[in-house]
Amino acid sequence: MLKNDRFLRALLRQEVDRTPVWIMRQAGRYLPEYLAVRKEAGNFMTLCQTPELACEVTLQPLRRFPLDAAILFSDILTIPDAMGLGLYFETGEGPKFERPLRTRRDIEQMPTLDPMNELRYVTDAVSLIRRELDGAVPLIGFSGSPWTLATYMVEGGGTKDFAKVKGLAYSDPSAMHMLLDRTATAVIDYLNAQVAAGAQALMVFDTWGGVLSSRDYAEFSLAYLQKIVDGLQRVSPDGDTVPVILFTKNGGQWLDKMAATGCDALGVDWTTELSEARARTGDRVALQGNLDPSVLYAEPERIRAEVHRVLESFGGGPGHVFNLGHGIHQYVNPDHVSVMIDAVHNWRPGQ
Repeated sequence: MLKNDRFLRALLRQEVDRTPVWIMRQAGRYLPEYLAVRKEAGNFMTLCQTPELACEVTLQPLRRFPLDAAILFSDILTIPDAMGLGLYFETGEGPKFERPLRTRRDIEQMPTLDPMNELRYVTDAVSLIRRELDGAVPLIGFSGSPWTLATYMVEGGGTKDFAKVKGLAYSDPSAMHMLLDRTATAVIDYLNAQVAAGAQALMVFDTWGGVLSSRDYAEFSLAYLQKIVDGLQRVSPDGDTVPVILFTKNGGQWLDKMAATGCDALGVDWTTELSEARARTGDRVALQGNLDPSVLYAEPERIRAEVHRVLESFGGGPGHVFNLGHGIHQYVNPDHVSVMIDAVHNWRPGQ
């Protein structure tokens, strides 16, 4: 039995006593307690792959802040790593893959993923976190989107021009669709395994969807987000609804199309006003967001003002989860996060 279900109720557009709040990347490098555990683990992947450590890191921000949800500590690249692409991290350069997928033959040889085997450490972490939360707040499970995962899988790491992945999409679209389709199936199985283990809401991060043209977004990203929404187990083992959030960074122009997938909520980054997002989606979905993460470098009074501006932009009525428009930055002062959360809690419409 949940003691605090504001987050889930808001995602289902039900009335709540106040706007719920959580933070993308709330368990992470801006917290000194996280850095201590990260040092203990020795490296990032050990931290992700050790359920006890992943659980500890997931719970840390809840001990410090009165948040309305926990999110599993993991990484969006667990799926391609489990497929044998050789994920590794270089200091200052982010994730890289030893064996990127560059050809049709590479894609044809992709293994089928069984999350209960290759990603058992994730589902074990989900079960452990649920037990340790003891009903305090809901637990969010997540995955990267097929297009975002494919971007890393083809590029072999981060990129500024997306030349290799877009080159494959344009030169051999059928191979690109094969990759996206197989990745979407893996994402569905992975997220359903998280639900079976105890995740109470799901979020799909389409970090790189916004680099596509409208036509290519519909073909190479949205179509596979639709496949995921259609394939998810949206009822928990306990019989409760498991809401689904889709988030395409820089995707504000496609919110109406995203809402039509049948998801429950959409993440909105700071480049789109919530009032505009709400008008475009017609209250078909809840909205999550959308404070610019850089606001948290400002003085407290400015943070409060910007928080209230976001809340006023959404307006009255149900269906809003307050969040940043993307992940929290590494060098943000945790005290400023407290200011932000207090501003959400103390806000009253029309004040």
